Amino acid sequence: MVMSRYRALVVGAVLLLPACSFSESALWPTLTGEDPTTQSASSSSQKKTQATSDQAAQQAQGAPSAPATPDATSVGAGSVPPQLGNGDFRPPGVTPGKDTGTFVGRKVKELRGELKRMQESIGTYNTKLQELRARMVANAQAYHRDVALINTRLQVGTTPGNPILMQKFNDAQTQLAALNGDVAAMNQLATAVSGVSTMSSYLAESTRAAFGVSGAVDEDHRQLRVLQDEVNQTVVLIERLLTEISGDIRRQSAYVSSERSNLNTLAAGIKSGEIYGASLSNVARAAEGPGPVAGKPMDTTGRRPLVVIRFDRPDVAFQQALYNAVGRVLERRPDAAFDLVAVTPSAGGPARVALNANKARRHAEDVLRALVDMGLSPARVAVSAKTDNNARSSEVRLYLR
Repeated sequence: MVMSRYRALVVGAVLLLPACSFSESALWPTLTGEDPTTQSASSSSQKKTQATSDQAAQQAQGAPSAPATPDATSVGAGSVPPQLGNGDFRPPGVTPGKDTGTFVGRKVKELRGELKRMQESIGTYNTKLQELRARMVANAQAYHRDVALINTRLQVGTTPGNPILMQKFNDAQTQLAALNGDVAAMNQLATAVSGVSTMSSYLAESTRAAFGVSGAVDEDHRQLRVLQDEVNQTVVLIERLLTEISGDIRRQSAYVSSERSNLNTLAAGIKSGEIYGASLSNVARAAEGPGPVAGKPMDTTGRRPLVVIRFDRPDVAFQQALYNAVGRVLERRPDAAFDLVAVTPSAGGPARVALNANKARRHAEDVLRALVDMGLSPARVAVSAKTDNNARSSEVRLYLR
């Protein structure tokens, strides 16, 4: 009994949901030839779907199967964070010297003192960097634990709006905000190191200029050469420090931004009690796709819809299948744009048609809102409406451009 229900759920995840059918001939073989029929059953407030015999035969002939439900370690918010740098930037130190009693000797002593203070600053900033990295790792681990718990619970099934998952979601948001604060602190650190970098360039120039000052003895030039080597080593160290900090900031900023979008999709999953996956915007970004703009609606006459959602009953659960269909499109065509059409049956008098048109528009708004919650930019979707003699109930059709 459990296995049969599981098979029905997997098949129904993409091929069937109550009043839904899917196809995408431009990208992969047709998943369903004709409009499917479904049979609903209730169990613990969750609707299960059954595949028709035609669709089962179609799968047996080699049609693509529905994607497996993602596991908790690979979906949604909580993708693996980028690697932090591992450099430890400890200054080489300053070689002491003796006072020769000349003007150049006094200048060498002054420059040596400035180098020592600069290296102390670098040591302080290096300690701060290591602390920030350790804190980022701890915050990221706490964030991933919360997200993994949410995804695991969603994967095995739960009630819509589960308050336990909502609390875990709030905890994950807090941890992500802490990560964002760490990135801001690292930005401040980069600004401070940039100031030291400017000082190091001045110190290197002053050391070179000291060789041209008259009145120096051989010991002055010997100490200047040692000092120049140490200044140059410090300049290189600072440049490496800045490079690693900048790399950490760039990667972590992109990661936090991506996870914010994933959290929005995760929130939609908690709301419906279903597991989705990564934000649709991140699915497209992972494939290096640009962000297109759908613009004006296009004529869909004669085109085959990617998704058909029939609102012939209350509470049609279309979100999971909608996410799977659009996600698979974006994996193959990251620059995809869509037409979302509210379809109204033309049967009945003008009053009935007008009433159904209002319902269809509301349903289209619900579908668009679900897509936005899943991370798809609304600029990718052009919304329109039409009547159809063949429609038996209000429908929302999604077409790939």
